[in-house]
Amino acid sequence: MSAWNLSARRRREMPEGLWMRCSDCESLIYRKEWEESLKVCPKCGYHFRIGSRERIQYSLDENSFDEHYVDLAPSDPLQFVDRVPYSQRLERYQKATGLKDAAVVGKGTINGTELWFGVIDFSFLAGSMGSVVGEKLTRIFENALAERKPIVVVSAAGGGARMMEGAISLFQMSKTSCAVQRLHEAGVPFISVLTDPTMGGVMASYASQGDVLISEPRALIGFTGPRVIRETIKEELPPGFQKAEFALEHGLIDMIVHRRDMKATLADLIAYLTANNTSRA
Repeated sequence: MSAWNLSARRRREMPEGLWMRCSDCESLIYRKEWEESLKVCPKCGYHFRIGSRERIQYSLDENSFDEHYVDLAPSDPLQFVDRVPYSQRLERYQKATGLKDAAVVGKGTINGTELWFGVIDFSFLAGSMGSVVGEKLTRIFENALAERKPIVVVSAAGGGARMMEGAISLFQMSKTSCAVQRLHEAGVPFISVLTDPTMGGVMASYASQGDVLISEPRALIGFTGPRVIRETIKEELPPGFQKAEFALEHGLIDMIVHRRDMKATLADLIAYLTANNTSRA
């Protein structure tokens, strides 16, 4: 058998989906190894974007998450039409993701410590913040305040405020910010985890207001994207502009944490912040 025929036969016999290519370094990765690495490239450390369910699995104790406000769903108050009506776009994303909207919130535990937990899922309209996202987050901020339990919110929002809901979407920035301020005044710990990307109205409101701001490596963090800024000011931006490492160097965030270490880091921070706030209960 010729070498070409042998190679072709091996390709036919190899099951599909065993290998994948890294989006960053373009190395060939064994998919099982990638999954065991929590969807981080084992060769270059690139953190792939993950969904809300995976984030909950990686961050909280097994089977501890109790989802709240599952039935909250967005409406179309402006009857907004772009290329397609907003209502149709919502239906398409709901069917594709199995979510009613971009926010998944509830209560869970980390190493046995109970907390409120929220995730913004990028796969639903780029994690943009509309009425339901703002309402769900505000509710768990208020629950954390009432119960004096710590809260962690993981953001992955490249869409900013959702323009299809107009001013209603912008209201969510002030609403969530006010809820966070009440947490600060009461000494209830709030940890904000910024993942790739965290931009726009999300970053300009609650996501930048945590007692501790943590990012995953190389996450894009900022308000307006670098391409828009470059085109607006007609200047080249510094190397790595708006990446997590740049944000850390300039004091915007407090730490960068690898995904495999995130749960342990959150546990340590919650223990520290809770112990140092008992006097304010």
